[in-house]
Amino acid sequence: MSYGEVFKILKDKNVNVWLYYTKHEFVQKLANDSLHENCFLNYLKQDYLFLIQFSKAWSLAILKSDNLEEMKIAASTVNELINFEMGLHISLCEKYGISKLDLENTEEKNENIAYTRYVLELGYSGDFLDLLSALSPCVLGYGEIGLNLQNSNPKISMYKKWIETYSSSEYQSVCLNVGKLIDKSFKLRLGENYTNTYKWNKASLIFKKATSLEVDFWNMALK
Repeated sequence: MSYGEVFKILKDKNVNVWLYYTKHEFVQKLANDSLHENCFLNYLKQDYLFLIQFSKAWSLAILKSDNLEEMKIAASTVNELINFEMGLHISLCEKYGISKLDLENTEEKNENIAYTRYVLELGYSGDFLDLLSALSPCVLGYGEIGLNLQNSNPKISMYKKWIETYSSSEYQSVCLNVGKLIDKSFKLRLGENYTNTYKWNKASLIFKKATSLEVDFWNMALK
């Protein structure tokens, strides 16, 4: 599955950290059913808090947009996060006896704070491309991971619901729309030769940092 030209170039330029993220030990353990239940629940609770802040960051993308099409995709992504992805976390946790109130009262860990505040700060102080560069590793990385796990482990059981969510046509549609948004936004602001601009170098550094913070998030979940 391709999520667009710009995203592919960013991935290829930062291939080492990208593979560390998408092939992380947490992902591998989740894939082969060896991930300890407590680690998965630790991840779910922290990711619930993460999604609250991440939704705020995507809301800032609406504010930073230059046209209605950009606003629509950003708004649609916010809706998907709040009404679909967070719902997954609530329903999964309920199966383990963790209530919505328990989720909301979970203490936010340092790795979670570092990642979400980094993205939010870019949303406040940076421009639309800065924000998209920081947001894309999470949205599109989960889409890629979901598809990889679904294709390699079709009969997986323990974490099947999680895998099905991120490999689903609904989530993949979100990823495709975000990929198109990134392509159009970079070309609109930087031109067809966007990779030869100063701004492109900054975007790549932001993408790399956000991806490395995803790695830290997986590491946190395994503790």
